[in-house]
Amino acid sequence: MIAYHFPPLQGSSGIQRTLRFAQHLPRFGWQPLVLTADPRAYERTSEDLNADVPAGTVVRRAFALDTARHLSIAGRYVGAMARPDRWVSWRFDAVRVGLQMIRQFKPRAIWSTYPIATAHLIGAALHRKTGLPWIADFRDPMAQDGYPADPLTHAQYVDIEREVLHHAQRSMFTTPGAARNYARRYPAAAERIMVLENGYDEESFAAAESGAGDRSPLNPGCFTLLHSGIVYPSERDPTQLMQALRQLAGSGALRPGQLKIRFRASAHDGLLKNLAEQHGVSDFVELMPPVGYREALAEMLRADALLVMQASNCNAQVPAKVYEYLRSRRPIVTLTDPAGDTAEVLRRSGVTTSARLDDADEISRLLHALPGGSAEGLLATPAAVQAASRAGRTAVLAGELDRLQTQA
Repeated sequence: MIAYHFPPLQGSSGIQRTLRFAQHLPRFGWQPLVLTADPRAYERTSEDLNADVPAGTVVRRAFALDTARHLSIAGRYVGAMARPDRWVSWRFDAVRVGLQMIRQFKPRAIWSTYPIATAHLIGAALHRKTGLPWIADFRDPMAQDGYPADPLTHAQYVDIEREVLHHAQRSMFTTPGAARNYARRYPAAAERIMVLENGYDEESFAAAESGAGDRSPLNPGCFTLLHSGIVYPSERDPTQLMQALRQLAGSGALRPGQLKIRFRASAHDGLLKNLAEQHGVSDFVELMPPVGYREALAEMLRADALLVMQASNCNAQVPAKVYEYLRSRRPIVTLTDPAGDTAEVLRRSGVTTSARLDDADEISRLLHALPGGSAEGLLATPAAVQAASRAGRTAVLAGELDRLQTQA
């Protein structure tokens, strides 16, 4: 399993996919071998998930640097040293270490996972050198209109995904929209493209629920809407949300102390602070630093409601936190394009009320109804919650691994 995101990395929900697959695969007859990056490549680390790596799991860490942090001078670096991403240095030692692991442990398949594109370069190299069946886990689309913005990086993304779709025995995406787009883009690979959604880890939620921590509301007496995770300036643009708060405050429909929007680990606190000040709504906005994974889950369980933001330029993507929101069984306030996959996942889960992220009037009406209002249309059904567990998703992955063995 070739994955950049793995403990002790802190600050990305992407770590959960690989970690939980590694946790659950043994019960389905597969023993994971993890090839990841040296922790020096991680901007932030935390020990809180190390204990979740099953005892005895083989984890090998290849040399890797973050170009922006380790190879820059006065904040500048050569662009080629950060293509396809800032961790491209990981590729060279990872292929060497990967070949050592293959000789030593004789694995039956290779699995590599984006959003660090270098992982697929490593997977492709090991597949070419060994002939082992290869599953490429894209999660989200790679090359898109206008993304990456750098033309040379975009061209390299196109080259990588073309190689992957041509050679990998399976290409996995987390949403139907992404899978459909790639089937149209690479029709010869359509039968080898599949959907494997993200999910939540039941054991982690059970631990969060049974802990002796604070069970009180986040801000007693004030309705608190929690956004847990990164606020991307384009893909989760909060501008119209701030405009909606200004409308409500300006009309007197909302007063300080009635509603608070808490942004936990946004990675863009400066943007949020400036927007809140610009629109005169700082009293309604709360910026909080990153915390450990289980502490973040416990906070979700204490929130009055949970906030999803996803712009229309990400209609073929679903934030991984959505599935944890479902398991939290708290009301979910959805700001997204109704035509996108995020809206579809939530609708079929029972969360039928939403507003467009780029429409301040719609957001204003939705927020106005929150304090003291009904949760109708904001709660997931029990069946939808049960279906989204990581253990269930791992069973699907194991089934594909089994099929690859019969086809070999």
